[in-house]
Amino acid sequence: MGPFVGMMIFSMIMGCLALWVYAVIDIVRGGFKNEGDKIVWLVLVLLVPALGTVLYYLIGQKQKTDSNDLV
Repeated sequence: MGPFVGMMIFSMIMGCLALWVYAVIDIVRGGFKNEGDKIVWLVLVLLVPALGTVLYYLIGQKQKTDSNDLV
């Protein structure tokens, strides 16, 4: 494995980690229609990071009451 492949793998891992951190912060700061949804999403993203993050971006974003962007 050359240095280019190593850097690509490292970049992909850092990108996934950044998406995971953003999802956790978004869940904690965001308002949901039901407070139970917030807890379920937080537990799912923390216990099953890869699957939980993907599901949150696909499904969980639609369950929020407001769109508070972190940027």
